[in-house]
Amino acid sequence: MNRDIRSVEDVLELLDGLFAKDADRWTEDGSDWWDSFYADRDRSVPFFVDKPDENLVSYLDRGLVRVGRALDLGCGPGRNTLRLLAAEFAVDAIDLSPTAIDWAAERIGQAGVRDDHVQLLCGNAFNWELGGPYDLIYDSGCFHHLPPHRRVSYLELLDRELAPGGHFALTCFASGAMGSETPDADLYRAGSLEGGLAYTAEELRAIFADYTEVELRRMNDEPADSPRFGEPFLWTALFQRPL
Repeated sequence: MNRDIRSVEDVLELLDGLFAKDADRWTEDGSDWWDSFYADRDRSVPFFVDKPDENLVSYLDRGLVRVGRALDLGCGPGRNTLRLLAAEFAVDAIDLSPTAIDWAAERIGQAGVRDDHVQLLCGNAFNWELGGPYDLIYDSGCFHHLPPHRRVSYLELLDRELAPGGHFALTCFASGAMGSETPDADLYRAGSLEGGLAYTAEELRAIFADYTEVELRRMNDEPADSPRFGEPFLWTALFQRPL
């Protein structure tokens, strides 16, 4: 017998197991899938480009977020980390994949920015002793790869790590454009996230209802020669934690 459920975390880990087919995309001990994903840098993957998200550039240019300490959540090859460093943030950048972290380190070295202002962390942010509070938590593509029950962990991370008055920003799959629209309960029956979850604007507002909405819109479609990354199948959202 195995009757060892004693905490909420035990329940969450039990539910993790229902997504065995997808677990290696986001759990701490399953970075192999993401490592293989990042291993071929010549693959035709939109966000492999060395460009920051257009919405992040816009937030900085308009002064919507204050410069301070930032967490780049699911940083990948570090393209948004670089833009934050250029804006003089002190950045903690975390990703599951050692290959992605190595790529980010290379880009930071080649860019010649101050590497004493960045920590590259390899692991699961939910289980990591992060160094908050952060003035900005930025997530470009992590949230939509989480199973529904891990939204609980995600909200706990924001509550724990985001400074009062700080900002939280994300890009995620937009319903009707990209991602699975299967209802949460049916995802558990299928045991798959179907490549990532799509959200409506109303769903995002409901999930992050404890935060003040600053901006919620579709990402601009940036041309190939733009210095910014932009794909219209993504939402961009900026929220502020109340003081």
